[in-house]
Amino acid sequence: MTDSKPPTIAFVGMTHLGLVSASAAAGKGFPVVCFDPDAELIGRMASGDLPIVEPGLNDLVKDNGARQRFTASLCDLAACDVVYIAPDVPTDDTGKSDLTGIRALVATVTPHLSATAILVILCQVPPGFTRGLDFPKDRLFYQVETLVFGIAVQRASEPERYIVGCAAPEATLPDAYRTLLEAHHCAIVPMRYESAELAKISINMCLVASISVANTMAELCENVGADWSEIAPSLKLDRRIGPYSYLSPGLGIAGGNLERDLATVIRLAGEHDTDAGVVEAWIANARHRRDWVVRTVQALGIQDKTLAVWGLAYKENTHSVKNSPSLATLAQLPDAALRVHDPVVPPTAVGRADAVALADPMVTLDGADALLILTPWPIYRKADPRAISERLTGNIVIDPYRTLDPVASRNAGLDWRSLGVPVDPIETETRS
Repeated sequence: MTDSKPPTIAFVGMTHLGLVSASAAAGKGFPVVCFDPDAELIGRMASGDLPIVEPGLNDLVKDNGARQRFTASLCDLAACDVVYIAPDVPTDDTGKSDLTGIRALVATVTPHLSATAILVILCQVPPGFTRGLDFPKDRLFYQVETLVFGIAVQRASEPERYIVGCAAPEATLPDAYRTLLEAHHCAIVPMRYESAELAKISINMCLVASISVANTMAELCENVGADWSEIAPSLKLDRRIGPYSYLSPGLGIAGGNLERDLATVIRLAGEHDTDAGVVEAWIANARHRRDWVVRTVQALGIQDKTLAVWGLAYKENTHSVKNSPSLATLAQLPDAALRVHDPVVPPTAVGRADAVALADPMVTLDGADALLILTPWPIYRKADPRAISERLTGNIVIDPYRTLDPVASRNAGLDWRSLGVPVDPIETETRS
């Protein structure tokens, strides 16, 4: 930024997207107003009690100090130069977005903005949403967000690029908005509203394609004696695929954003008579791989035994359980006795009163016939396979995300199972 007074930025909606994005902007030195109509929520955050779990977020908000102000008063938005509409968009079980809250929030906020304020839609919306808003188009923009649970602070603070939807992509961005974006020193890519809205979905389509390749080929590995962990690094050396590809096999497609975009593409294809068969295939593949743990449990005949469960969140380093493979798995094992642990998610998320919640993951092993590691939290990666073997009543460990070291686990006498790995590994020759 220059030595002149920086623009004041507001973020409306203090869910994961709004809070992380606001904190990152304040971290760049901008005065930031964090608005939410929920006064109780604002009070909690102002006192340092943040409602989400995200590595580095608490420290960032603390370091921002007075630059980051929390408020439930609409009047505080009048002095803001750029105002982001930034709550998470809720989705139902089919991935369909509910946009009523976003529309209501825009209608509530815009009368309180100054005559020169820039309005930016940051939450994910379908093509056509932004252009349909009743707001001066020269001050209305849509910005693609690509945050990832667990590394959201990093991605918000060090974005790869900014994709900006505009009424006139060829025009220069307003000074206040441009100053904010340029402070992050990355490429700014303007395009029409609909292109930007569809760009977000296109990004997620590419991620789903990589995930589907990994899951499909990893399942073959389990049956032909190959090991996917040996193959994936070689693919990342191919510049057409790249070092950051989503090539780790997993239990389908979890969270909410990817499912929402798959549902959106299928809906749009139906409305415009285009083909989305590949998207339907991705969904079928995701559901098939999601149930890998259940199939493995049933094949081992332990579906009615005592099971230790590590992890309930849909992925590590987040409190979110939206479309959690862990919860989907446990819902299909009604006859098992569950001893559960998660560093963040409360055991009530399981939805079973008989599930025993324990504060120490190692204690869950006592009396358990098998261990299911359903979320790869860092704390679980530190577990000693020999200690696990000593505490388990049985010796089965189902570890889809390869949380434990496979050689150490098998050397400890564990019957260790993971995605992309054959049950009976083929011994490789050792040459002198």
